Amino acid sequence: MRIIHYKAVTWAGALLALMATSAEAANPRLALVIGESAYPDGALPTTANDAGLVAQVLQAAGFDVVGARDLDGKGVREAMRDFLDKANAAGPDMQAFVYVSGRALQYAGDNYLVPIEARIARAADVPIEAVKISDFTHALAAAPGLARVVVIDGARANPYAQQGDPLAGGLTLVDPEPNTVIAFNAAPGAIGVQDSGDYGVYAKSLSGLMRQGGVDVRQVFEQVRIDVNQQTQGAQIPWSASHLNTPYFIFERAADAAAPRPLPARRPLKSLSVEEAYEAVIARDDLRDYEEFLREHRRSEQARRVEAILAARREALFWRRALTRDRPEAYWTYLKLYPRGPHAHDAAVRLDAISARREPPPDFNAVEYDDLPPPQRDEMIYADRPVYYFGGDDFGPPPPPPPPDYIVEDDDWRDLPPPPRPTLDGLLPALAIAIPLALAARAYSDHPRSDGKASASAPPPPPPHPLGPPPLPHGVQPVAAATPTPAAAPIVPHGAGAVRFVAPSTPPAAPSGAPTPVATPSSAATSLPTPVAAPPVVRPTPVATPAAPAAPAVVRPLPAPVATPSSAATSLPTPVAAPAVVRPLPA
Repeated sequence: MRIIHYKAVTWAGALLALMATSAEAANPRLALVIGESAYPDGALPTTANDAGLVAQVLQAAGFDVVGARDLDGKGVREAMRDFLDKANAAGPDMQAFVYVSGRALQYAGDNYLVPIEARIARAADVPIEAVKISDFTHALAAAPGLARVVVIDGARANPYAQQGDPLAGGLTLVDPEPNTVIAFNAAPGAIGVQDSGDYGVYAKSLSGLMRQGGVDVRQVFEQVRIDVNQQTQGAQIPWSASHLNTPYFIFERAADAAAPRPLPARRPLKSLSVEEAYEAVIARDDLRDYEEFLREHRRSEQARRVEAILAARREALFWRRALTRDRPEAYWTYLKLYPRGPHAHDAAVRLDAISARREPPPDFNAVEYDDLPPPQRDEMIYADRPVYYFGGDDFGPPPPPPPPDYIVEDDDWRDLPPPPRPTLDGLLPALAIAIPLALAARAYSDHPRSDGKASASAPPPPPPHPLGPPPLPHGVQPVAAATPTPAAAPIVPHGAGAVRFVAPSTPPAAPSGAPTPVATPSSAATSLPTPVAAPPVVRPTPVATPAAPAAPAVVRPLPAPVATPSSAATSLPTPVAAPAVVRPLPA
């Protein structure tokens, strides 16, 4: 087993604790960003770059960012523990933003982040080898604060549990904690496309769209869902759920900027064109809206894709109901409706755990939920598949372009160059120039607006959607072919780096490339003397209108990864705001 020292994480947390009384430590906006890439069976090509990109945008927004890449299990747990200590000390105005990219999976009704050294030969290895995300989110919700945003960019094909019973794929549907937004890169139970190039499609869309000033974070995630679904030709549908009671902004709206474009009115789908109706149901991401789309547009080109999304959502909801009730009749109901469903094995295991028979009594009648009708017969062809995945020729042509109401203010973020290689191991990759902010954006770093609260004139939050995501994959085969085949369709995103994918089939082959982490402008071109050396912690000094600084904080060192083939660097427009000052602390 590869032994990775993690003292640097503990050192960073101790240093932050010592600084708790300083002026800089009074910042209530805190962020934790982790990118897991260097898996021994094959490095993920974009996840480290993705984490660095998100970290830079959060620093530009005035967050105190602690970031790291390629942590082992001890390192992940130490980073989370230190972040929780910091959040508890931040006071009642605390806002937290957590982003992790890498591999994540579900087991027994919970989601887990897979550290780089994890060895998961069987499903039962998951609680031992991986990090349970709900333990962290429960503790974060218990800390005093205004808002928490937790993003898990980890619903990917994985090579685990090749022995014994399979794992359900993707991430399981969860109910967010109070004052919390939780988001996945793919619908619960589903997986996303195999990313390649410089950045992943989800992270790049999220980083670009949350730069808008005065746009509620829930609206940002709706825009991300539409954008990612469009870029992946319908194959990937991100998911989010919110328990926020008031609007929350990542960037404030500049005082001289026009009001942001409001959300399209929630009109009945029968009054919309097919193209408008499709974008509306993807944005709303609600079981009843998918059902209505099929009633009104059953003969449309997108009907089969919507039917598959509906099947996945319904199955995930029935599984969540079974877990919530945790009674024999709830698990028997799931098995009666989905005898070959993604969670059939999980239901049998739960029945054993509560000392119940796997087979229901002869006179058993399935539980009926008033708000959750049973699946239609046509849905079962999707529910019986080994994975929920919405791309490929089975689903017809790509989705239509979004209507004008869904177009955002600028697209400057789409043509980002690849980040340069860092001179120190363990740094998150970071662009050497500021990421251009939306013209109307301003960070929450000027007094007295340092608490991130929504203004009194902000529109009320939209009504919450009923929870509902899908099931999952036991394997997806990434391909690097230049030409598509009937099972593989290339995706042409706006920015650099193409994304290619195929329908789920067998466990993924190990990718040949590793991410391209990068150099920060201020880093010296020297190697760390030992793995346990104290790394620098970088913290932004707020200014009136900051742009993204060049490097997020360092948490710990790892061996230098292999660089991916470089792509042409596309020049960026001149940032509209001066870069934030980044001051390294003494070691």
